Amino acid sequence: MMNAVSKKISFHDFQPEVESFRQAVLDGLSRKPKQIPPKFFYDETGSKLFEAILEQPEYYIPHIERKLLQTHADEFAALIKPGAVLIEPGSGSCEKVQLLLESVLPAAYVPMDISGAFLQQSACDLGQQFPWLPIYAACLDFTQKMILPQDVPQGRRVVFIPGSSIGNFEPLEAQHFLAGIHRLVGKEGGLLVGVDRKKDPAILNAAYNDAAGITAEFNLNLLDRINSELDGNFARDKFGHYAYYNGHLGRIEMHLVSLKAQQVTISGEDFRFTAGEYVHTENSYKYSPDEFINLANAGGFKHQKIWSDNHHYFSIYFLEAY
Repeated sequence: MMNAVSKKISFHDFQPEVESFRQAVLDGLSRKPKQIPPKFFYDETGSKLFEAILEQPEYYIPHIERKLLQTHADEFAALIKPGAVLIEPGSGSCEKVQLLLESVLPAAYVPMDISGAFLQQSACDLGQQFPWLPIYAACLDFTQKMILPQDVPQGRRVVFIPGSSIGNFEPLEAQHFLAGIHRLVGKEGGLLVGVDRKKDPAILNAAYNDAAGITAEFNLNLLDRINSELDGNFARDKFGHYAYYNGHLGRIEMHLVSLKAQQVTISGEDFRFTAGEYVHTENSYKYSPDEFINLANAGGFKHQKIWSDNHHYFSIYFLEAY
């Protein structure tokens, strides 16, 4: 379905059914250990909370990435090439792409996000700032399948994935995701992607346990969403946020922890929690350059260039499909 928002902005609704959320929650809480996929963080409230996380002083990625995007915008543009179609899965507020648009001058921009209302508002806001830019907003679950609206113009396809969302996939899943991007962009298409690097665990732990408690609120909002959409009866004060760096696996793990033995009902089904039991809600893998280049090669990409900050906390890669 397509709803015109303005002459240069269109909204294409590929939103998954709510039932997929229900089934994922019921299945995930029936497992041992319990788990819920992180893509379900992003209802409208969750999307806004994530934007707030990006402003926290402990979360170093946005500051570093913004500086890299601003400093090297012309280099990115030269590699992306004129007249490209820029595609951003998990586009959120479309803030970071704004640092590239005047240099890249794409033929079109395709933001993709699972939160339809948030996506539509972000696309409208972007269109006001860049009235020359054709925007084809696609509401979909990009972890399942990426679909380009049929009327997107021709031009080299380049996917832009800022932040560190590639790290939310298990390594094999990340390889499959990269292979899906390869199919979307085609041979000689491009990928500009941010990747968080391995570093002092104290820095990583602080980033996911900010003093203001925004990441905790983001995690706990998942319970509110289940209550609202799936007729759940979670009591938020009986659960806590727990995130830590697992050095053996090279990833941050995020969990909801049951603070007492309890029973919760969701869509008429009962689930028991022991005191201290975890619900695994997210991973965020950290990669050395060699590790990520090997992963990209397995997904059908060869790396063209890498940019990093002086402390080597974070990197941006430009990859080309072969």
